[in-house]
Order: sequence, then structure tokens, then C-alpha cells
Amino acid sequence: MSTQLHITNGDMFTKKLKSLNIKGDIITWREMLCEGQTLNNVGSESFWKTRFDFLNKNYKISKATFVEKTLKEYRSLCNHKQQDQIVLWFGNDLFCQINLLAVVSWLKSHRKYAEISLVVNNSKTESFELDDLSTEALKSSFENRTVLTQDDIEYADYIWQLYCSDNPIRLENLTNYKNYSFKYLPEAITAHLKRFPTIKNGLNSIENNLLHIASNKKIVSKKQLLETALDSQKKYGFGDLQHEKIISSLRPLFSNFNPVRLTKKGKEILEGKTNYYSFIKNDNIYLGGALKYNFLYNSASDRILKL
Repeated sequence: MSTQLHITNGDMFTKKLKSLNIKGDIITWREMLCEGQTLNNVGSESFWKTRFDFLNKNYKISKATFVEKTLKEYRSLCNHKQQDQIVLWFGNDLFCQINLLAVVSWLKSHRKYAEISLVVNNSKTESFELDDLSTEALKSSFENRTVLTQDDIEYADYIWQLYCSDNPIRLENLTNYKNYSFKYLPEAITAHLKRFPTIKNGLNSIENNLLHIASNKKIVSKKQLLETALDSQKKYGFGDLQHEKIISSLRPLFSNFNPVRLTKKGKEILEGKTNYYSFIKNDNIYLGGALKYNFLYNSASDRILKL
């Protein structure tokens, strides 16, 4: 008799999934691998050490919290060896898609015997985010989930290896997505590449969007700035924590947050009259396996350049 294991991308969705009364145990993948350095050997001691170092330094995550929230759940995944059907519940945004790649890469090595399937929204009338789906749409999507072929699994692992490499240009050259079962991956990879600083002003797509909102909309508080940024950048799947961190790195370009106003320099940078690269450059910031400021994004050609 087949048994199922469900892997979700967050606690909120795990809670929602439990309410559906679908059979099988649930593991919550508590990571945000779209941020900070990643190593390709998912689950290894060096992998988790690298992740803890990043989360501790950037988000003040204590070792006790990391062990309790992330490692404990990962160990539970390791101990679930008997299930021969593994169902993946990951959304369409960058946050979810990068985590999905890592999980499939791990399953490729550690659960070769299992059937792996992916739940995607098959409702044409509802939002494409799993978190936003009604109970009926979720059940329908589950019943019509996509069983991954060995080629799908190999492909996801391949893209994970590229994401963890020190050169994002190889990701840029991927063109054969349509041959595989990851329909949200092309947009997620494009969003990832746009996180490298632009030639125009040294800021990336997310940073430029924040300045654009501040300059062109009547934003009365930092809270409203965060809410507007979150709403306009859903393809990244970032929350308040990530945007707060980005705003902090751009603090010298804001003269006020109540209401939100840019400095003269902030406006000049947004208009491309001056470049902020030398001021914001940080040699310790990674996007996957690549150093963020070792590459530039050319918005005109949609191409990555290595410095």
C-alpha cells in the first residue's frame, strides 16, 4: 500500500494543508535559499553551516532557533524513509522555486525509490499562488498533480548546481524549460538574474523599484512603502524582513520616511544620472553561489556581464 509524504514551503501553508485532511505526514521546508550563499550538497554539514552563518549574520537567527525550526524539520525529513510517494507543495515565486530546486536535488540523491510529484495550480479562475487557493482548488490541484519524470528530476538538480555555481551567466543561457515540468521556473530565474546590480546605476531591480515607488507615489510611511513594494514584487516572494533589509542598505538615499522622500542623490541615481555601485558594493553578499557585485545586469539587452 502506497504511503505519502508532503513537503511544503512554509508554516502557513502547512497549517492550510492540514485542514484539507489529505493522508500522509507533512514536512515544512523552513529555509529561504534565494538569499545568501548556497552550496550544492544540500543537507551536508558544510551546507547547513553556510546557511546558519548567513542567517545569523543577516537576520540575527540564533543557533537554538536554527536547530529548532530548520534542522529539526530537516532531520524529520531524513527519518521519513518509508514513504514511496513524495508530494511537493511549492509556489510560483523565486523564494519557492529556489527552495523547490534544492529539495528535488536532495530527493534525487536520498529518495531514488520514491515517486515525486509536484502540485501546481490548475484553476484558471483563481490566483496562481498556492497560499491563495480555495480548499476546492487545492484539492483539485492535488488530485491533478504532476508526477516528475527522471528527466525532470535531473533537470531540477542541474539548475540547482548552476544556481550554486560562481557564475550566473550559465543560468541566463537556459532555453529548454518547456521540455520539463517546472512551468514557473523561467520567470523565477529571470527574476533572480535581475537581482544583480544594473549597469545603469549600480542598483538591482528590487532596489530600483523601491526608489521608483518613493519618487512616484505619495507614500506617507515606511510601512506603506513596504506594503507597496511587497504588492508590486510578488514574483520574488519576499516578506517584510527582506524588504526591511534592502531599505536599510538604501538608507542614505532617503531624506525622510514620514512621509517617504528621496534625497537629491537618490533621485539622480534613480534617473541614471549618477551611479551608486561603489557605495553599495559589498564583497560578502552572495546570490546562490555567485558574489552579487562581481556581475552587472544590462537592462537594455537582458544579459549578465562579469566584472
